[in-house]
Amino acid sequence: MEKYVKEKKGKPKGKKALRFFSTGMRTELFLVMLLGLLIIFLTVKSDVFFTASNLKTLTRQASIYGIIAIGMVVVITSSGIDLSVGSVTGLSGVVAALSMASGASITISILIAAIAGTLIGLVNGILVYDGKVPPFIATMGTMTVIRAVIMLLTNASMISGLPREFRNIAQIEIFNIPFLFVVWLAIIGLAWFMTKKTVFGRNVYALGSNREAARLSGINIRRTTYGVYMFSALVCSIAGILLTARLGNGVPTAGSGYELDAIAAAVVGGASLDGGAGSVIGTVLGSMIMATLRQGGVLLGVNSFILEIIIGSLIVIAVLLDKLRR
Repeated sequence: MEKYVKEKKGKPKGKKALRFFSTGMRTELFLVMLLGLLIIFLTVKSDVFFTASNLKTLTRQASIYGIIAIGMVVVITSSGIDLSVGSVTGLSGVVAALSMASGASITISILIAAIAGTLIGLVNGILVYDGKVPPFIATMGTMTVIRAVIMLLTNASMISGLPREFRNIAQIEIFNIPFLFVVWLAIIGLAWFMTKKTVFGRNVYALGSNREAARLSGINIRRTTYGVYMFSALVCSIAGILLTARLGNGVPTAGSGYELDAIAAAVVGGASLDGGAGSVIGTVLGSMIMATLRQGGVLLGVNSFILEIIIGSLIVIAVLLDKLRR
C-alpha cells in the first residue's frame, strides 16, 4: 500500500512536466521562434519590410487568410475537412455586393451575406452527418457548385459602385491598428474561448479523437458536426465581406484557392489531419508565417514558383513531423 501511494504521488509531477513541454506548447514555441527568425531575416534583407505601411499591409493580408484558417482548424480538429471555405468566402462577398448594388443598406447586406454563408455550412454538415458523404467529397462538391452559382449571379463580371462607407471598412484604423486585424483578433478570442472553455469545444476534440467513444459518452454527434461546419462557414463569410471591402468591388473569383492556404496554416500550426489535435494560437502563428513568407517573397523579388515550392515543402514537413510525433 505504501509503495502504491508513493508511485501515485510521484507520477502526476512527471506527467505534468512532460505535458507542459510537449505537443501544442512546444509547437507554438517553435513557430514563434520561426516567425521571429523570418522577420529578422526579412528586416535585414529589405529596407521596406519593417516599415509601418508594409506591416499594416501585411496584417491586412494575414487577417483574411487567418480568419478562414480559424474556421478550417476547428473542422480539422473534428476529423473533417472543408474545401468549400474559399468558395463560401467568394459567395458571401458577392452576395453582400449584389445586395448593396440593389439598394439595400450596408448592415442588411452584411447580414444577408453572413446568413447565406452559414447556410452553406449547414448543408455541408447535413451531407457529412446525415448523408454519410466523406467530408472531402461533400465539401469539394459544394465548392464546385458555389463557384458556378457565383458566376451565374454575377454573369462572370465584377460588381462595382459599392458605397464608400463599405469600402472604407478595409482602411479604417483603431489606434493606428487596421480594423481588419482587430476583427481577426476578436475572432481569435472567440475561437479560443469556444474550443478551450465550452462544452462544444470539448466535444469537437472528442469527436476528432474517437468518434465512437464520443457517441458512447453521450455527445450529440449531429449537433457537433453541424456546429463545426456552420462555424467555419460563418467566419469565412466574415472574411469574404472584409475581402470585398478591401477589393472595393464584388469579384467573382475572390477567395479562389484560399482553402489550400487555410489548410496549410492549420497544419503548420500543429493541427493533425487525423483529427483530435488543433490549436487556434498555432493556426494564427501558421497564418502569420504563411503571409510573411508571401510578402517577403514579393519584396525580395523571389520567383513565385520557387515561393510555392517553399510553402509546399513547409506543409509536407509539418505533416511528417506530426506523424513522427504520434
